[in-house]
Amino acid sequence: MYRKSLVFVFIMLLSGCIAKKKTTYSKSRTVTVNASDSKKRKTKRTKKAVAENDTADKVVHSALRFTGVKYRYGGTNKKGMDCSGLIYVALQENDILFPRVSHQMANEGKRIRLNEAQKGDLLFFKTRKKGKNINHVGLIVDIDGDDVKFIHSTTSRGVIVSSLREGYWNSAFVKATRIL
Repeated sequence: MYRKSLVFVFIMLLSGCIAKKKTTYSKSRTVTVNASDSKKRKTKRTKKAVAENDTADKVVHSALRFTGVKYRYGGTNKKGMDCSGLIYVALQENDILFPRVSHQMANEGKRIRLNEAQKGDLLFFKTRKKGKNINHVGLIVDIDGDDVKFIHSTTSRGVIVSSLREGYWNSAFVKATRIL
């Protein structure tokens, strides 16, 4: 009995990033993200703010290097990765220690409103209809007005950039947090 419950707990911990999405478009769809210089806010930036922005740029760049990598449950390399593995590796490459599983990641950082979100912030989702826990995470790579683009790994398409405007992700969205 003890062994069965231990196996059950282990499986539940590892099942943190399964996100299945029905797609209605071709598999060759690509999304590119380009920063727009014309829409930058004109504010005075402190040295701390500049350093935080540089860190966010580095983390986003690290994550974008994995675009197109196939989904692999528990994966953390170019052979395959899951959503939390992508975030974990992108942060680790920039010397930022962070939990490995999405529902544990959700307990870190400062919760922010979506209209305050910026590049480098994390988005958390519940993608299971009956699930009570957060089980999916994405990293914001660009914000253009009210369109939030984030990188994540899906079971159907691997590591991709999606928009929070997409109905599926918008309805599954739970919260945003700032960790940088």
